[in-house]
Amino acid sequence: MHDDRVLIERRLARAMSQRLRPAVHARTAPLDIAAWQAPGEPVPVAEGLAAQHKPVAVGDAWGPPWGTTWFRISGEVPPEFAGQRVEAVVDLGFDGAGSGFQAEALAYRPDGTAIKGVNPFNAWVPIADPAAGGEPVLLHLEAASNPVVEHEYRPTPMGDVRTAGDAPLYRIQRVELAVLDTEVYELVRDLEVLGELMAELDLGSPRRWEILRAIERALDAVDLHDVSATAAAGRAELVDVLSRKASASAHRLSAVGHAHIDSAWLWPLRETVRKVARTAANVTALMDEHPEFVFAMSQAQQLAWIKEFRPEVFARVVEKIKAGQFVPVGGMWVESDTNMPGGEALARQFSHGKRFYLDEFGIETEEVWLPDSFGYSGALPQLVALSRSRWFLTQKISWNQTNQFPHHTFWWEGIDGTRVFTHFPPVDTYNAQFSGREMAHASRNFRDKGAATRSLVPFGWGDGGGGPTREMLSRAARLADLEGSPTVDIEPPAEFFRKAQADYPNAPVWAGELYLEFHRGTYTSQAKTKQGNRRSEHLLREAELWAATAAVRTGVDYPYAQLDRVWKTVLLHQFHDILPGSSIAWVHREAADTYAAVAQELTELIEQTQKTLAGKGNLPLTFNAAPHATAGVPALGASTAQSAGDVPPRQQDENLLLDNGIIRVTIDPRGLFTSVYDLVADREVVPEGAVGNLPQLHPDFPNQYDAWDVESFYRNTVTDLTQADERTVDGDAVRIRRNFGESTMTQWIRLAQDSQAVRIDTEVDWREKEKFLKLAFPLDLHSLAAAAETQFGHVSRPTHHNTSWDAAKFEICAHRWVRVAEPDYGVALVNDATYGHDVSRTARPGGGTATTLRASLLRAPRYPDPETDQGVHRFAHALVLGASVTDAVRQGYRINLPARVLPGAAPIRPLVSVAHPGVVVESVKLADDRSGDVVVRIYESLGGRAVSTVRADFPATAVTRTDLLERPLPGTAEEPLADNEIQLRLRPFEIVTLRYRRE
Repeated sequence: MHDDRVLIERRLARAMSQRLRPAVHARTAPLDIAAWQAPGEPVPVAEGLAAQHKPVAVGDAWGPPWGTTWFRISGEVPPEFAGQRVEAVVDLGFDGAGSGFQAEALAYRPDGTAIKGVNPFNAWVPIADPAAGGEPVLLHLEAASNPVVEHEYRPTPMGDVRTAGDAPLYRIQRVELAVLDTEVYELVRDLEVLGELMAELDLGSPRRWEILRAIERALDAVDLHDVSATAAAGRAELVDVLSRKASASAHRLSAVGHAHIDSAWLWPLRETVRKVARTAANVTALMDEHPEFVFAMSQAQQLAWIKEFRPEVFARVVEKIKAGQFVPVGGMWVESDTNMPGGEALARQFSHGKRFYLDEFGIETEEVWLPDSFGYSGALPQLVALSRSRWFLTQKISWNQTNQFPHHTFWWEGIDGTRVFTHFPPVDTYNAQFSGREMAHASRNFRDKGAATRSLVPFGWGDGGGGPTREMLSRAARLADLEGSPTVDIEPPAEFFRKAQADYPNAPVWAGELYLEFHRGTYTSQAKTKQGNRRSEHLLREAELWAATAAVRTGVDYPYAQLDRVWKTVLLHQFHDILPGSSIAWVHREAADTYAAVAQELTELIEQTQKTLAGKGNLPLTFNAAPHATAGVPALGASTAQSAGDVPPRQQDENLLLDNGIIRVTIDPRGLFTSVYDLVADREVVPEGAVGNLPQLHPDFPNQYDAWDVESFYRNTVTDLTQADERTVDGDAVRIRRNFGESTMTQWIRLAQDSQAVRIDTEVDWREKEKFLKLAFPLDLHSLAAAAETQFGHVSRPTHHNTSWDAAKFEICAHRWVRVAEPDYGVALVNDATYGHDVSRTARPGGGTATTLRASLLRAPRYPDPETDQGVHRFAHALVLGASVTDAVRQGYRINLPARVLPGAAPIRPLVSVAHPGVVVESVKLADDRSGDVVVRIYESLGGRAVSTVRADFPATAVTRTDLLERPLPGTAEEPLADNEIQLRLRPFEIVTLRYRRE
């Protein structure tokens, strides 16, 4: 019996591939082809349609890397095709290796109206149904010859148009008219579903053998030399097994069409604009024939692109949104990384994303849709709730290398205690195809069986593959209620979440971040992209603060449109393959240019508004955009107080000392810290026999995903860069220069006169390949956990490896600071652009343990960008002694928001001030609705309860607590202001947005 089963399965596989599937489009007629190669970047549709095309033929080569070729396809429907469904079948050279990363096209009518996309798995264009015979055929295809960059993750020049060359990549394989034989098409779908279901059933299952025998009878009934005439007979043999209903206990699947499209990855941003247009054209056309089809599209940015660049496609999208078939989801501007964006940026991801959906479609999205980001910050649940969303979806945690996540449906609790109902699809993909293997896996894999009964399946080809196909919908219809399989309902994600939450209201709770045990290298790869993001975030804070202050104090216009545009640019570049550094060279080259333009524009805006505020005068005014007062300068204001400057180094034997009476740093001839002494606490920070400010170099050749991953074994080999070529006094700084490999490192060590922090500025001319550069600070502290700043708070992670969950966190993400501490003493490392860190413990020779804190400076992966990070980089760090969490927060802001000094007439009072040292003003701006109201976002930063007075220093009549979109929170009302003050009671890490109505 076993041999019989195997023989029939093999028989089915060969019959399907060599006879049945080819018979779906067996009756064909030729079409004429002409082509025009667009010079350079893509051209407008009208230009492509009007271009001078030259005749080409099947077999001809076309398409240089990243080029655009316009094909004109013409002919006539043969009279013998009358009464049939006729389609153009197009194969531009699809290699079948991907889901549409390359050789994609969009088909147009002669008037320039988009019809649908043409992709490797969606290669047909409708012509007539039914055909009359004799109709003229004229189609235009805008075809992108995008190269296959993903090839065994090897270094490739194809990731940039400047290095990819100009040799044609593809050959035309098939362009012809064909009759869609609907009976054969349906037979193929019947056999696909039954064959795949059969393969997933247990060998001992009677259902498996019933299907097997039915398939055998169907194959016997089909004449493989005349499939069209005998397909109905084959289908008749399958009616009974296809009509059997699923059991009452079958797992229930909610399916929603989807096309996960990375906003950039192995292609530049400009190509994503075309990918989303092709996909939207595809799915709206499919909806015309399948009213049951529901498609979910995330990322407001992508819908905004369609609106801007393809308004006729956008009109179809709007039509289908109104019909309930096309469902905007996600509530964010893009599917951003959530580890590295700052708190305010994540808040703006929600406010800009949800506002676009509200303004364009009148839709309040309630589900946050992030299937592919590389781990999820513990700050997200509170932001989800404050955006008035209810549910969270991801799939990426199933990629964990070490520990299997214990749930698929659960309540996720954030660092502040907010909980959000969360689901991981157990199908383990966001590009499902409705295969029997996927359906069976979803059912078997679901970890909440017995308590919950349903899960979600996002289906459709992603990243340019065109989304769901008619074949997928045909399979879904057969699987709706079929014995041996989970049941399937196609419905919007919100319907799934409502049912799932009702089904499982007491789901288990997972507290804290969702750390992805994979892709840890993304905290460090493409350092310039990360630096551009960090700098842009802080420039935007300054620009909004001073623009709002100038608008309120002087009456000048607030630059609403400009700030909106710049914010959206920065938010776009926080996409989860741009900011993490996992895109091709082209993407990061353009990102560097974009960040430079953003910095210039915002700097000019800041300088302009500060000059307006300062007025005419010669007083040196110090502007402090940080949320804490410093050196006599108020937070969020300006005064005439000046910095005390740095202490000069002094020689002591062979060492150089920096000593300000608060701390003393001893720097040996190698440029290493042999002592960092806290004079106030009378405590040495550097362990005996250790050195600080130690550059360390590791080999870095991960098992697969170069730019994404660092593997734990990188730590097995390390080179301490202890030799200095030069250690000199440079003004009030100690300068150290090192050479290693093909690279150089220069550092400047400074100590301000009134500071508890020693500052290290590092410049690296990085020329290494497949290396990992760290900067190490061994600390004489016994610390079982390290606190690392995240959005609107911090998270504690173990420094030990007690469990596999602890050991997996060998590389962590932090924002502006990391702190390690004993109960009465702590040390923090703050930074201006570093995200990757690691913290470890070692035994001290005399007993006890020491803790080493390391910042990850640079990597040198070669895929997908073979020149990743080559060039000059600059970093700033400061080691803060005796650091409380309050100190870490303050110093983190200070190093990222340096004071600006310019002449003026008088000090500038802050618009708002808070009384509690742990309560931080994150942003001050004018309301997005252009009412002139002042919006202030505040959070508790220490992880404790706080009661604080908040004072507004401008005429205001009332204040309202709002959501992230600056709307009153449900159940709240305006509060009158007494002496312009209110008192806030905040829970740990609570975020509060206040909207002041001005007089």
